[in-house]
Amino acid sequence: MRLYVVCFAAGVWWLQVQSQLPTPRWYWLAAPLGLVALLAAQPSPRLLRATQLVLAAGCCAACGILWAAWLAGQRLDDALPVPWEGADIQLVGVVAAMPQPYERSLRFEFDVERVLTPEAVVPAHIALSWWGSPARDDKPATLPELHAGERWQLTVRLRRPHGTLNPHGFDYEAWLLERNIRATGYIRPGGGSGRVADLVMRPQYLVERVREAVRSRIQSALVDAPYAGVLAALAIGDQRAITQSQWQTFTRTGVNHLMSISGLHVTMISGLLFALAYYLWRRSARLTLWLPARKAAAVAGLAAALAYAWLAGFEVPAQRTVYMLAVVAVALWMGRLTSASVVLSAALFTVLVIDPWAVLAPGFWLSFGAVALILLVSTGRIAQPHWLPAWARVQWAMTLGLVPLLLAMFQQVSLVSPLANAIAIPVVSLVVVPLTLIGVVLPFDLVLQLAHTIMAWCGALLEWMSALPVAVWQQHAPPVWSVAAALLGVLWLLLPRGFPARWIGAAALLPLFLIEPPSIAAGDLWLTVLDVGQGLAVVARTRNHALLYDAGPAFGPQIDSGNRIIVPYLRAAGLRDLSGMVVSHSDTDHSGGAHSVLQAVPVGWLLSSLPDDHPLLAQAASPRRCEAGERWQWDGVGFEVLHPARENYAREKFRSNDRGCVIRLSTAGASVLLTADIEQKSERELLAGVPDKLRTQVLLVPHHGSRTSSSPQFVEQVNPDIAIVTAGYRNHFGHPKDDVLDRYRALGSRIYRTDYDGALLLTIARDGEINVQRYRALYRRYWHAPLENPDLLDDECSHAGCDVSGASALLQ
Repeated sequence: MRLYVVCFAAGVWWLQVQSQLPTPRWYWLAAPLGLVALLAAQPSPRLLRATQLVLAAGCCAACGILWAAWLAGQRLDDALPVPWEGADIQLVGVVAAMPQPYERSLRFEFDVERVLTPEAVVPAHIALSWWGSPARDDKPATLPELHAGERWQLTVRLRRPHGTLNPHGFDYEAWLLERNIRATGYIRPGGGSGRVADLVMRPQYLVERVREAVRSRIQSALVDAPYAGVLAALAIGDQRAITQSQWQTFTRTGVNHLMSISGLHVTMISGLLFALAYYLWRRSARLTLWLPARKAAAVAGLAAALAYAWLAGFEVPAQRTVYMLAVVAVALWMGRLTSASVVLSAALFTVLVIDPWAVLAPGFWLSFGAVALILLVSTGRIAQPHWLPAWARVQWAMTLGLVPLLLAMFQQVSLVSPLANAIAIPVVSLVVVPLTLIGVVLPFDLVLQLAHTIMAWCGALLEWMSALPVAVWQQHAPPVWSVAAALLGVLWLLLPRGFPARWIGAAALLPLFLIEPPSIAAGDLWLTVLDVGQGLAVVARTRNHALLYDAGPAFGPQIDSGNRIIVPYLRAAGLRDLSGMVVSHSDTDHSGGAHSVLQAVPVGWLLSSLPDDHPLLAQAASPRRCEAGERWQWDGVGFEVLHPARENYAREKFRSNDRGCVIRLSTAGASVLLTADIEQKSERELLAGVPDKLRTQVLLVPHHGSRTSSSPQFVEQVNPDIAIVTAGYRNHFGHPKDDVLDRYRALGSRIYRTDYDGALLLTIARDGEINVQRYRALYRRYWHAPLENPDLLDDECSHAGCDVSGASALLQ
């Protein structure tokens, strides 16, 4: 069974890394292949056993592929037609989950029941934002009171699933697919929206209403308490209630798995109810004669686990635990105890049958991997050791065994994790969680306040550990083969004492740390234009230096391009620090992520046109003003500031866009012009002041392709071979404008767009050879929006990348 489940899981995983789904006509093969696997798994003579194993394993893998493909096809078929993107559509449906409040909006999932707009087609499950403001300063609220389970009639504008796509970044489209959200959008103001019913009586909506009530109970009892969000996460799985700084502390100390509904919490609650039911049931002779106490306790424990998991949103760790407990409960009921590995295999199979997209989540691998490691070091032993050595062995296995996965997924490992978990696990699981669950049902606040006080003490200790200089090991993203070798090495190291040459496992771990990313040749320039939506962030790298040009937009009070896109990219690329950072001007789509970058990465200096009182200047180590004429050279690559001139800062009516830092980067044979959001006034100044320095091979199109920039004279003078537009998908500004792009097309420029192409990876060699790779084409998955850059459809190198000068070098 174990082998067949692993093969089924391998088939499911293989399907999820494909660029397109198999042809639907093959899906019917899943049933006969499953039957063949079942027959081949039957006992047989030894000579035929190996052949049967291979046949059954292959059939199980094929079943995994076809099952996942069939479910994916069903989900993708429920799509928003392209003609209905951005159109006003009237809907009637139900608020499917508890709304998430933000400073200026409410976000919620919505089950569509009826489409009132004639001929409109809308997916059954969508995500919506309702923009407005809460009541404050004697002004009435413009946001409605919205609750899970309510039926509403809404006028919405929708778009197909689309997210930013960057190396080592978060795949938002995969996240939407796993949650069956097939369109996103917003409520149209003044569109006649209104509540139709206060509560729709369906089980899933009742659960969400209970979750919302628990959240409200915690918020009312712990007003402005710093760890109220952590208690909400522990009670109902609302991880968005935890602040970004707290997540950073939990991640650096390796206890972030505890600050949500982990399998440990579910097991603990189930165990407590099992023990209580067993104790009480045995006190009644009549009940015991009717049903043995062990069976009654098994039912009570499983029911408690299922209730807690549903209250918590039924995420993968909770699912895994519930399914494992269900197998154990069935075994207890039938009086047939089975091995722990079979229990884990059954849980794995159940999770993937119900949710084959679970393999896309890091929590899936960490959750099942952690349990597998515990079983590896604690089961199948002849003698049972004392609890203290057994606990130490499990801690050692967890710390060592998860290192390859953590470095592959997050490029960092907490070094204080064993100590932090030794303290946090008993405090959180055995004290804080039970007190929180008890407190939410009691009519007074004392128990919740006690839970918060204990959590605050634990949090203070974790903050101290997080601040230690050696708290975290960070490094580049290791090659895939080194991760596989390290996993095998870990398994060999953790084998029972007595196995020969266990030290070989340690040797298998070395490539994980010692294999460095490809180095840049002297005189070469690597440029990464990150996909940050409607904004700008560019990483320029030479052999020994790195520069960040702008830091993208802020997405919310605690979420921005810095902590979600730029910092993960820098860490995965092996960049431990930045030699410099340029914030071209103060607009938040260019400066919104700078605070997070400065907080997470050492930065040598900050060059900007920011006002003197801007908070970023106080945060930076060495800030200075961006002024035309400044030059420097790194590893044979030249950098020169072309704009703004010093006198521009004295002009009070000079717009922020026209103070944007324009920088020219040049190798011996090619150059790049980074132009921020300059408008035609600044373009005229450049044409008058430095016309000879404007001709370039690669141009970052000014102001995202706005009509206020890219004047015909400027475009003609620059005459770029490559024009790069950074813009958000279907942004409300309408960038880039077609007539602006036509100016570049007329010159024969090859146009790349981050909204179509994702991040753009450019290698510019010393002799002028330029290679461009589009990350959306390199990292193509079947669920990604089928967007094709119209300017590259007929291009011979449009599939993934193009060597502009005809060379064949590729970005490593």
